[in-house]
Amino acid sequence: VAAEWALGVRVVMAGYEYVSPEQLAGFDKYKYSAVDTNPLSLYVMHPFWNTIVKVFPTWLAPNLITFSGFLLVVFNFLLMAYFDPDFYASAPGYKHVPDWVWIVVGVLNFIAYTLDGVDGKQARRTNSSTPLGELFDHGLDSWSCVYFVVTVYSIFGRGPSGVSVFVLYLLLWVVLFSFILSHWEKYNTGILFLPWGYDISQVTISFVYIVTAIVGVEAWYEPFLFNFLYRDLFTAMIIGCALCVTLPMSLLNFFRSYKNNTLKYNSVYEAMVPFFSPCLLFILSTAWILQSPSDILELHPRVFYFMVGTAFANITCQLIVCQMSSTRCPSLNWFLVPLFLVVLVVNLGIASYVESILLYTLTAVFTLAHIHYGVRVVKQLSSHFQIYPFSLRKPNSD
Repeated sequence: VAAEWALGVRVVMAGYEYVSPEQLAGFDKYKYSAVDTNPLSLYVMHPFWNTIVKVFPTWLAPNLITFSGFLLVVFNFLLMAYFDPDFYASAPGYKHVPDWVWIVVGVLNFIAYTLDGVDGKQARRTNSSTPLGELFDHGLDSWSCVYFVVTVYSIFGRGPSGVSVFVLYLLLWVVLFSFILSHWEKYNTGILFLPWGYDISQVTISFVYIVTAIVGVEAWYEPFLFNFLYRDLFTAMIIGCALCVTLPMSLLNFFRSYKNNTLKYNSVYEAMVPFFSPCLLFILSTAWILQSPSDILELHPRVFYFMVGTAFANITCQLIVCQMSSTRCPSLNWFLVPLFLVVLVVNLGIASYVESILLYTLTAVFTLAHIHYGVRVVKQLSSHFQIYPFSLRKPNSD
């Protein structure tokens, strides 16, 4: 593990080439393979997306559609951060988020979801499908997880009628592990089994945003059934979907591949390597929360969620690169090293303002490093495949 991390640091320092020659060769042989069995997706959303994609001009690059959808998700996150910075806006006695904001967030969320659904169709329509397009799409999706979850949290927020920041932290991890589970499947089976929860959650979230604008957040204070509050329904839906749908289907797909002798890795250790870094990220971030002298999650919940989500996105992106190029996933992501050092310092006992500085510094480092990683990987693959990432023109056509 230490050798892998040291090699990763040398690669970064030597020329910022994150994708190895072996991985580039693997991308040359890559063929997209996915299975979608979700009735909502098959019978409702795909027909809708097939109609919508015809509106887009044929000169519009699929990656530009993907990136536009991602920017809408980020905008929603920032908009809600402005009107609800500490997640108290939906609590009784606090100034609530204006109704028009819920409408904007709901509409933009559905548009972003739609763009995420039509980018692949645009690629096939314009005969411009490349491994870079899939990597770009799924890589941004991995970062979108934290934006989606944290934005929807503002519907209930903190307070007596809401969800505690620690419970939301755990729910965020349920979503993150659900996301990486599908890519762990593909890493081992070679097939991406699209999770049912994604389409259901996006349609539901968009609908709930609009309903919130109509009925007001006060409507969520009332019990849903007997003493079962809406916040409990929110929690139960996330956990229930993960435990009763996503996890069982993933294990079923994995064991089917095992029975058919089509698994890429026969060793249990090698099959489970993709979970090492996410699990360690969960352990370290949870240790920080539990040992924090200033109760850092209560103090800066939004920043802490973002820090965790960004580190997770980088881990997932590296997994996606490996599963698409049929190369071994690294056991340890370098983001975990500075996080470990921060947790170590926190355990020694420090002043609250120092802990806050450490959190903001670590978040800034993770964000810049992840953006750098994404930009460099896109440039590497664009150069390798001789394409422009946001244009359908070829470099040699100039």
